[in-house]
Order: sequence, then structure tokens, then C-alpha cells
Amino acid sequence: MGRPPPLLPLCASVSLLGGLTFGYELAVISGALMPLQLDFGLSCLEQEFLVGSLLLGALLASLVGGFLIDRYGRKQAILGSNVVLLAGSLSLGLAGSLAWLVLGRSAAGFAISLSAMACCIYVSELVGPRQRGVMVSLYEAGITVGILLSYALNYALAAVPRGWRHMFGWAAAPALLQSLSLLILPAGIGDATYTHRDLIPLQGEEATEQGLGKPRYSFLDLFRERDNMRGRTTVGLGLVLFQQLTGQPNVLSYASTIFHSVGFRGGSSAVLASVGLGAVKVAATLTAMGLVDRAGRRALLLAGCALMALSVSGIGLVSFAVPMDSGPSCLAVSNATRPLNLTGDSGLPMGFSSHPLSTTSENQEEPVSPIPEKTKHPSRAGNPTALPVPVLSTGSPAPPAPAPERALLLWTALVCMMVFVSAFSFGFGPVTWLVLSEIYPAEIRGRAFAFCSSFNWAANLFISLSFLDLIGSIGLSWTFLLYGLTAVLGLGFIYVFVPETKGQSLAEIDQQFQRRRCSSTCDGVTAH
Repeated sequence: MGRPPPLLPLCASVSLLGGLTFGYELAVISGALMPLQLDFGLSCLEQEFLVGSLLLGALLASLVGGFLIDRYGRKQAILGSNVVLLAGSLSLGLAGSLAWLVLGRSAAGFAISLSAMACCIYVSELVGPRQRGVMVSLYEAGITVGILLSYALNYALAAVPRGWRHMFGWAAAPALLQSLSLLILPAGIGDATYTHRDLIPLQGEEATEQGLGKPRYSFLDLFRERDNMRGRTTVGLGLVLFQQLTGQPNVLSYASTIFHSVGFRGGSSAVLASVGLGAVKVAATLTAMGLVDRAGRRALLLAGCALMALSVSGIGLVSFAVPMDSGPSCLAVSNATRPLNLTGDSGLPMGFSSHPLSTTSENQEEPVSPIPEKTKHPSRAGNPTALPVPVLSTGSPAPPAPAPERALLLWTALVCMMVFVSAFSFGFGPVTWLVLSEIYPAEIRGRAFAFCSSFNWAANLFISLSFLDLIGSIGLSWTFLLYGLTAVLGLGFIYVFVPETKGQSLAEIDQQFQRRRCSSTCDGVTAH
């Protein structure tokens, strides 16, 4: 085997540092929220608004970011997002009011969402088929590293006066390092300065397949039969929707409760839910990086989705026999006093729930949101004087299990939680965004990626906001079982609609989708 191209490490650093920035920005609020509450006297509603402002900025980026990426290029979009991130970090670091905090968090949300889309596309276009899976998956690994790094810095700065200003400011460091790497790397396919020769050092022979003169696409072509664009959009939307509808944000909100139930008392349950699940996620993500270009994208998605269905159903069945309590309310104990729970991928901030909710990414992959826990049904949650809601019931009352059987069931739930995190982290977490970066033609790849990303954020928010309603209607156990059924449906979707793309150039993947359209059309003509 020959030596790797000299620019390949820089390409890897762009992916890793982009994910690190994403993960850090998502998780840093966990340590900053308590001192912010003390310094600014924030109410529960104001804390929710501050945390949710990141989501608003990210949603905006998913709506307009695709046009920016296709119009100005992938590299310029990443550099521009880093400028916005620096401005947001400056606003947060110097903030003297809630308005400036919200503005800074919104800018940070816009920046990390735009950067996430552009990074995955840029890296997938820049490297060859043998390295693409690992390079894009590095973004997911970076998210996990960023989350854990934010925990470390939050802990180190907890006793520093106005330490939250430093917490927000450090987010600029990986963004600056990423910008330096980008200045050395060539332009991507979508950049105005792109030349055919730019990609040869990284892509080798694949660069010869990406000639100029490609057909132009409009946004509406995503829903038309042309070049099987409708089929590609079905694959993209299906993956991002099932990634969220399997309940990953809400299932992980019970991580701390399960750790507490098996005997880890006090703050240790939340610490283990953060660090323990974080370690599991890192191991699973590294496993995905090693297998994605060997076993393939489709195999990882199928295996991950199957394990998610089994594990979340297991948690639901256990909770029938061993009811689990909900955590404390925002009015009782601020969620910011506990370490942030780690979810699966991806990386995306969520809406509000009765428990610390996770985020997904593009990530992708996702830390439990430090949003103060709502204690009432969403329709009444606006009342800051509302009393905490009673313990959430998991279903019909069940007699308490004997001590040995109860302990076994609780440890079973813990194992199921670990399996769920692992399954998401080597399946939906990294592979969804890898597939999205591969299946669309270069001319519309940015808009298509952003369109699917917007549905990911919207589904993420819907799943979070519907959690209390769902539990109130069918109970916690049936809610988890419903998520398990959704994962089974997702398994069927992947088996039927998602093709294997490992080892193929982007041009070959494009031809594969065109052949799939031709095959279905020809079969229809033959049938008539």
C-alpha cells in the first residue's frame, strides 16, 4: 500500500474539529446554566428560552444553509460559519443581559448547523471511496469528544468567578484550528474556485470521474422522477425521520433514572449517565469508523436499528414490572447542577420535556439537553408557579418484585440502555449523514442535505414535545414499546429502500440510483 496523500490528515482534522465544535457548543450550556441562573436571576421559562435559542438558530440554518452551500461552496460555507460562531462566542462571553445571551446562542446554533452540513459534504467530496466512510464518521467522533471536553472544562471552571464566560469563549478554539486547516486544503466541488485538478491529490482516480458540464438541478427536482431524485429524497427523509422517531432523544432522558434505580445514588447516577454512556458512545463510534468501509453503510444501519428495537423494547418490558420514577423538577433542583446526560449522535438540540432531553446531529448523534425539566403537561408548562407533577406511571399498577428479581430487572434495563446507545452510535448516528452526503448529485447536494436536515430538527422537536402527552396517554412502558415498533418499521425501510454505497465513487453512486429508477420504470412498462 502506498503512503496516504499528505493532505489527508488535514482533511481528517476538518471533520474532527467540526464535530468537536458541534459537540462542545451543544453540551457547554450544562455547566453554564447554573451560574447564569444565579447571575441573571433566570426563571425556568427564561432558561428554557436560552437553551432553545440554539435550536432556533440551527433550524434557520437548515432552511437557508443549503442554498448558501450550493451558491458559495462548501469551503466558504464552513469558513463563514466559523466567523458567525466567533461572533456568537463574543456575544456570549461579553453578554450583560438575557437578550445578548439569546443572540449569542442563536448565532452559535446557526453556525454549528451550517458547518455540520457543509463539513460532511466537503469531506465526502474531497476524499476517495476507500476513505470516505472513515473521514465523514470522524465528525461523529468529534461530537463525542466535544461533549466530553465541555464536561471537563465546565468542571474546571465551575469555581472560577464568571467562569461561564470562559466556557462559551473556548468554543472558538477548535473553530479557529479548523479554519487554518481549510486554508491549506483545496476547494470542494461546489466552490466557485474549484478546478478539476484540485481534487486529484486526495481522490486519485475518482477525480477523473467528476468532470464539468454536469446537469443543473432546481430545488423542485428533489420531488421529481428525474434521475430518480424522488427516490433519493425518500431515502434521505426516511433515514432522518426514523433516526428521531425511534425515540432516541426521550429514551436517553431516562438514563440517569435507570442508573439511580440500580443503586447509584445522589449525583453519581448522573455522572455515570454522562461519563459511562459517553465512553460507550466513543467505543461504538470508533467501531463504526472501522467497519463502515468494510461491512458497509447498509449493514451497520440494519444491525443498529435491529439492536435499537430489541433494547428499547427491553426497557419498556422491564418498566412494566419495575416502575421508574421521574427526576426532580426545575422548581426543585436546577438541571444545571447535574452533569449533562449523553445521548446518541448526532448531534441535535431538542425541545423541552419532563426530563433532560437529548439532541441529535447531524449529527447526527447528541447530548441530553440541559433544559430545565418541565413538571406539567406542555399546555400548562408556562406557569412558573406550577407544582411538580406526580411521579410518572409506567402503566397499570404492578406488585413490587422481590429484591433479587428487581435487581436483575434493573440491571437488565441498564444493559439495554447501553446497547441502545451503542446501536445508535454505530448505526443511525454516523451513517445517516454519511449516506446523505453521498446519494445526491453535487449540483444540488447542499440544498438536499439541508432539506433533510430541517426535517431532522423538526422531528427532533416533535418527539421531545410529544413525550409528556404520549406518557400521559399510554404510559411509559407502552411509549418505549411504541419506539421499539417504530425501530422495526425503520428496519424494514432500510432493507427495502437504502442501497449499499461502500467502495463506490460519488459518480458510481449517482449511476446506481439512476439505474434503480430505470429498473423500476422498465419493470412498470413491461408489466403493462
